[in-house]
Amino acid sequence: MRRLLAHPSLAVGMVATALFALLALTSLIWTPYPIDDIDIGRRFVGVTAAHWLGTDNLGRDMASLLMAGTLTSFIVAAVAVAIGIGVGVPLGLAAAAWGGPVEWLVLRLSDFIFAFPAVVVAILITALIGPGAINAIIAIGIFNIPVFARVARGGALSIATLDFVAAGRLAGLGNGLIAYRHLLPNIMSLIIVQGTIQMSLGILAEAGLSYIGLGTQPPETSLGLMLNDAQGVFLIHPWLTLAPGIAIVLIVIGLNLAGDGLRDAVDPRLRQVQTNVA
Repeated sequence: MRRLLAHPSLAVGMVATALFALLALTSLIWTPYPIDDIDIGRRFVGVTAAHWLGTDNLGRDMASLLMAGTLTSFIVAAVAVAIGIGVGVPLGLAAAAWGGPVEWLVLRLSDFIFAFPAVVVAILITALIGPGAINAIIAIGIFNIPVFARVARGGALSIATLDFVAAGRLAGLGNGLIAYRHLLPNIMSLIIVQGTIQMSLGILAEAGLSYIGLGTQPPETSLGLMLNDAQGVFLIHPWLTLAPGIAIVLIVIGLNLAGDGLRDAVDPRLRQVQTNVA
């Protein structure tokens, strides 16, 4: 804990992320106005005591939309990361533990998925079953699988040659138990750090997919969908893009700072370098 608190970037990133996460969770039980509360008579209202961030082109409260949109963006990114970890990490561990044809197959599968960015996958999914938040989750999650597979494989290979792993093999443990008991616990810090980075990329990917109409669909909202709704009146009412745009920037910066800080705090090699410099 002292190491974690000693990294200012980690502290700033975690505080920023926690504030937006709290804002998002609050929308589950309360928002200033219902997000589907349309009132054409009060559209394009500026910042007032009644509407903290003004209203949009349909008269909906921007603060309420921001809270609900942040929740949607967090959920999409978090589930997509969970898909990447749930599928990619076992594949990476299997590649490191068994090697040979298993490793070759995992690496070729990763190369194949990397050839299709999340936007392309989303377009293919949309062409088959239509746009939506679920499709965005699938597209981003598929793209996360090879990322975590390569991280898990690289971390596991660096540990597989250590003495305690060799001792486990001499004790008769199979590759599966070696991967589960020895390799996985020792790469969890790498997975957590990569998870925070992929969360920030997931927020950006969800915003991009929703902005071009492939992600979250009305009556639901997300940060990207808010930008999409505001683009038609950007030259007349540019402030409508500020709230979701600034929120995306702050969330991504917060997650990246948290990821960098976690990497510095949990990587023993970086800690040793810092100790020597001090």
